[in-house]
Amino acid sequence: MCARNDRISSARRYLDRFEVDAVIFFGLANIRYLAGFTGSDGVLVVARDGGCFLTDSRYTSQASLEVAGLEIREYRGKLEGVTAFLKDAQIGRAGFEAEQTSVALFRSLAEALPEVKFVPIGGELDELRMLKEPEEIGLLERSAAIASAAFLDLLVRIRPGAVERELALDLEFAMKRAGADEKSFDFIVASGPRGALPHGKAGDRVIGHGELVTFDFGAVFRGYHSDETVTVAVGEPDPRQKEIYGIVKDAHDRALAAVRPGITFKELDGTARGYIEGKGYGSYFGHGLGHGVGLEVHEKPVVSFRSEGVVEEGMVFTIEPGIYIPDWGGVRIEDTVLVEGDGCRLLTKVPKELTIL
Repeated sequence: MCARNDRISSARRYLDRFEVDAVIFFGLANIRYLAGFTGSDGVLVVARDGGCFLTDSRYTSQASLEVAGLEIREYRGKLEGVTAFLKDAQIGRAGFEAEQTSVALFRSLAEALPEVKFVPIGGELDELRMLKEPEEIGLLERSAAIASAAFLDLLVRIRPGAVERELALDLEFAMKRAGADEKSFDFIVASGPRGALPHGKAGDRVIGHGELVTFDFGAVFRGYHSDETVTVAVGEPDPRQKEIYGIVKDAHDRALAAVRPGITFKELDGTARGYIEGKGYGSYFGHGLGHGVGLEVHEKPVVSFRSEGVVEEGMVFTIEPGIYIPDWGGVRIEDTVLVEGDGCRLLTKVPKELTIL
């Protein structure tokens, strides 16, 4: 992985972009990326001539081991610590992560330092993490491998009479036994009509014969997430189930084939969306095609019909088209890909041909 100092230098470009003397990071994902700190409380301030990581007494020793090249300060309270540093550094204009800062904290900072102009910065700061470095890619591959292998082991337990919630718990245990630090999110296990819920978290429903079941799952390994969705058939699927699965699979495959540096996110989304619309199911595919994956399970870039920008080599994001029909059910197929020079490489490993159990 490149030196943390290189990442801090990259963050400094936002000082000129937003005409500020420092940027205050409150979000733990960006703090971990820039400073290496893995704890659950801290603040990073990046200034023109240096930087400082601030935390409380629980994490001072940990920070001294993880954070290099930055001043480390201990505070009793976050507000007091940040205020003292900005005063000492004579900061006149300070940018901050608007999406990671509560209104209460912002108001308290502004009241404590009326001489400082606080400039809210939106999701632009998250662009720092969009292009993955080789070590990050290795961790993403490991996370995806753990999750995929755990799901393949779960297949023998997906049968009529199985309970969604129990399958989700079995999958989580399997991931942790294989080395996952934790799960990326509350798993989606949506069977039968519940498959029409794109975010149908595992419930108490009992899976029946002849149903489709959608599993959306991911593991975390050393801070890096995976994300994958598989829809399986429990018993022989009927003609409509086969038809809709085939449409989603074809849309998924067309999008994978279209991934390359230079294509716009809108064009990539349109590759799958246009195909589904052409088959008459466009109104049943409401979400974007994908999202970035890294230190957060949902991060930049966003791959959708609303997105600006283009695909670049080194990006990691999902391809996840779906069709969701109320009172019937749904199908989603999702892989996470790494953009390479001439296309993309799958990081997730579960085969996406329809599995009949």
